[in-house]
Amino acid sequence: CVPWLPEQDRTPDGIKAVCETINKGAETCTKYGMKIGYHNHDFEFKDAGNGKLLYDIMLEELDPKLVSMEMDLYWVVVAGQDPLSYFDRHPGRFEQWHVKDRDKEVPTRNTEVGSGSIDFKPIFAKAKKSGMKHFYVEQEYFARPSIESAKICIDNLRALL
Repeated sequence: CVPWLPEQDRTPDGIKAVCETINKGAETCTKYGMKIGYHNHDFEFKDAGNGKLLYDIMLEELDPKLVSMEMDLYWVVVAGQDPLSYFDRHPGRFEQWHVKDRDKEVPTRNTEVGSGSIDFKPIFAKAKKSGMKHFYVEQEYFARPSIESAKICIDNLRALL
């Protein structure tokens, strides 16, 4: 999975060049039974001009038959976007999700899934429409021991699903 873009590539032309490279790499991957993916952060949701976001350009440029989109739900929300809107506009496109929640008191931090401000119930209700095949719980900030956080995430997800 492509996990990051250098700042100099975060322009419409830079994104297009990166997408061309990813598509070429994806062609090679398919020859070996693999698929390449792209993982977003919040910077892809910056205005690219002409009413488009950089992420929208990526969705146009990356070949959906070759490139899997790994949607980090937290970063989509932090960027002020709605994952459900992307599922509606690009059904079947988001095969992987990073599931992490946004802390209610410190929104720049993430917290245990189901304990923060992101309403995951409608998101998981659209899992099939989004194309989700796999999801990963991700947490980068811990207010308690990580094993306790993992148990809270699992328990909350079980209640949700």
